[in-house]
Amino acid sequence: MHWRTFLSRLTRQIWFRASLFTAGALILVLAAAALGPSLPADLKLGEDAVQNILQILATSMLAVTTFSLTAMITAFGSVASQTTPRATQLLIADTTSQNALSTFLGSFVFAIVGIVALSTDRFTDQARSILFLGTLAVIALVAITLLRWISHLTTFGRVPDIIDRVEQAAADAARTYAANPHLGGLAPAEIPRAAHPVAARRAGVVTGLAMKDLEEFAVERDATVHVVTVPGAEVGRGEPLAYVVRGRALDDADQGAACRAFIVESHRTFEQDPRLGLIALAEIASRALSPAVNDPGTAIEVLNAIDRVVSEMLSNGRNPDTDEPNYPHVHVPAPALADLLEDAFRPIARDGAAHIEVGLRVQRVIGHLMRGADAPTRELLTQASERAEARAAAVLTDPEDQRLLTAAAAAARATEA
Repeated sequence: MHWRTFLSRLTRQIWFRASLFTAGALILVLAAAALGPSLPADLKLGEDAVQNILQILATSMLAVTTFSLTAMITAFGSVASQTTPRATQLLIADTTSQNALSTFLGSFVFAIVGIVALSTDRFTDQARSILFLGTLAVIALVAITLLRWISHLTTFGRVPDIIDRVEQAAADAARTYAANPHLGGLAPAEIPRAAHPVAARRAGVVTGLAMKDLEEFAVERDATVHVVTVPGAEVGRGEPLAYVVRGRALDDADQGAACRAFIVESHRTFEQDPRLGLIALAEIASRALSPAVNDPGTAIEVLNAIDRVVSEMLSNGRNPDTDEPNYPHVHVPAPALADLLEDAFRPIARDGAAHIEVGLRVQRVIGHLMRGADAPTRELLTQASERAEARAAAVLTDPEDQRLLTAAAAAARATEA
């Protein structure tokens, strides 16, 4: 994995925050022991009560940590069964739950270390005073965190919360895609027959491209790189990731350097993958429209979210053919807008064909997106509208429902740019 991606993901790991808080707790106890002898001898604050407080803190924080971890695991399972498993990675990266678990675990470690330190002969009365003040600060931090955590649990892992999280991830990826459809490189060009392939060294999903590294690779070797697998694409072992145009063949060192710019993992992530967010939103709607759930209201909420995400994408676009590329030696294909629209609307139009409310909302969202769209985009939206209308018309039996659907589809396609 590329080091920039590793560092960005490191801060979103539960154990990372817990380790930082635990280290801070250890430093506080050790600082109290080290600074105690240098303080005035008459400084005595709560030295008799600090051990009892620490014992209560250790017992309660262990129970609270266990409860919090159980609540998080339950929420993960509920999300996977009620919405889409793709959303669990967003819950795992939730900063509020990570801060809560880290605070509770760190407080438990602080209390245990403090109790052990108090049992040593070198822990003076002055050090006990410092530890007492530190304990009061930890208690205040725990109380504030606990109140925030209780409030957070009222919405954590609920369907509206998941829709909002997936929408935010999809909108972030959509803005990045709109601003840099080729990830800062050049548009794809015809690959010369003499180009040398860069083969994948493992099977998996491409989750990211280190464009700066690819540019440096090309400049150092006086070459041009043609990327053929973008984030979100599956690759097999030995399948070409890119083609390199240069005067001589690639040796093992060249192959390794080029391969390291491609992050290949077992599962798709929302980073650099604008399709995954729309796929996840559509999956939530499809689950809600299944006969076991039969919740068209959630599907309508998802369509509203898709409206906002795609609008963000269309309104923030730029022309990559006229803008100066950041990486002029790397050609990168962009995800097709037709595929993005298919990912967003096809599953909902298919699974919601029997629900007139869903069919009407699909046409209304398409009508919203028609405003301000260019001619190619309007053509794609028109095709999506026609396919959604055909799916619904095939299963709707009530004449009035059919009339409403036909009128809504006609109105959507007639929306002025």
